[in-house]
Amino acid sequence: MKHYIENEYAAVCVKEPGAELSSFRSKASGREYLWQGDPDVWYGQSPLLFPIVGTLLNNKCLVDGKEYEMFRHGIARKRDFIEKASGDAYVILTQSYDDETLKRYPYKYSLDIEYRLDGKKLTAGYTVYNADDKTMYFSIGAHPGFNCAIGDYLEFDEPETLKCEKINELAVLDGKLYPTLENSRRFDITEHVFDDDAHILSGMKSESLRIVSAAGKPYISFDFGKVPYLGLWAKPGAEYICIEPWYGINDSMEPCGDISQKRGIIPLEPGREFVFSWSAEFIE
Repeated sequence: MKHYIENEYAAVCVKEPGAELSSFRSKASGREYLWQGDPDVWYGQSPLLFPIVGTLLNNKCLVDGKEYEMFRHGIARKRDFIEKASGDAYVILTQSYDDETLKRYPYKYSLDIEYRLDGKKLTAGYTVYNADDKTMYFSIGAHPGFNCAIGDYLEFDEPETLKCEKINELAVLDGKLYPTLENSRRFDITEHVFDDDAHILSGMKSESLRIVSAAGKPYISFDFGKVPYLGLWAKPGAEYICIEPWYGINDSMEPCGDISQKRGIIPLEPGREFVFSWSAEFIE
């Protein structure tokens, strides 16, 4: 099932499986700003990452001494959400734990995702609730892909000096740092910039960026806030760019022991919520 929201300026479609955004379109121009999921390139569009971001070493983690298996980006993106509330310009979808999730991730949780339009801006809000009687450990992230062209570029709000981390053939961090920006606001989208997979950034001064055409015209403004990690990724040579705000990160080659010791993990006490959001606004 799909859910549709709209206002005077924009129309949005969201799929129930994974509460995945599947369209963000301008009504005036008809331009589709979201990648449409070509299965010959990358079938995804905007997957949800929960309760892990990236990949666990050997796809396994320890929770209170017991081993659990969980594959890349976790379980939520493979499960359906149901509608919790909606209006013309917003929809809230929700997912909760069940016997199957507890086999992979032994915490009782609920997860709400809200999509809301305000003018030409779409905001995606995420609320994680700990329904368990113990501290819950999790990561969460977003993975929206936006249509672009080779030769376009990202422009950060502030000049940045950043090194990125990358993953190896096991999809875990390789332990190296790679120079990415040197007192610059500009990240170029080239044919080969993602030959070695994603660029994982941290320590950003900026809280937003813009996608800018090769001719210098910005067409998407993206607000990621104060996230600790920001992933940038696409299939090499493909005409989209994923801008990924993360509260969490891939494992490295060094086992972390219990999930509570995992880098970037978020502890959440019983009965408490964790909230974050991102927004994208098209410029026409």
